[in-house]
Amino acid sequence: MARKDSDAVARRGRRSRGRSAGGGVRRALGLLALLPVASRAPLYARLVWALVLDDRTPAARKAILAGGLGYVLIGRDLIPDEVPLLGGLDDLVVVAIAFDVFLDGVDPDVLSEKLEELGIDRAAFDEDVARIRRFLPGPVRRAMRRLPGLIAGAGEALQHSGVGPRLRGWIKGDGGAVA
Repeated sequence: MARKDSDAVARRGRRSRGRSAGGGVRRALGLLALLPVASRAPLYARLVWALVLDDRTPAARKAILAGGLGYVLIGRDLIPDEVPLLGGLDDLVVVAIAFDVFLDGVDPDVLSEKLEELGIDRAAFDEDVARIRRFLPGPVRRAMRRLPGLIAGAGEALQHSGVGPRLRGWIKGDGGAVA
């Protein structure tokens, strides 16, 4: 009886390992699906820039985007760039998650307005965003979607604390005096 149980456990282990290996292959093939998105990257960069400059875009979402870009520019990676394939993949994932969370917080009317201004086809844009979301690890995406609320809460707490005016005064060099 014990042997049958251990054989069943071993078979489940082999099946789960096979699935995880297949998951890696599927994710690698999913990268190929991002090639059309990459070809439209300059257009999407203009869209993001237009949204960043728009006052209707929440500051917390802009902060998430800045954090993602900062991660890439600073060069301190979770996975060193020297590691083949995976070294650059973490940068791509961080930027894609930042882009996804940024867009998630933009008012749909503002997004539609900017898409129209830039001549970006809405259906193609929606398909590209869906491709990016399929590529991203779900648990990481869900965790990142909580960040803007945390940033906004920290900003409100800082504003109510009265530290802001003193910090601005300190930066300006007047000794932190509050006018």
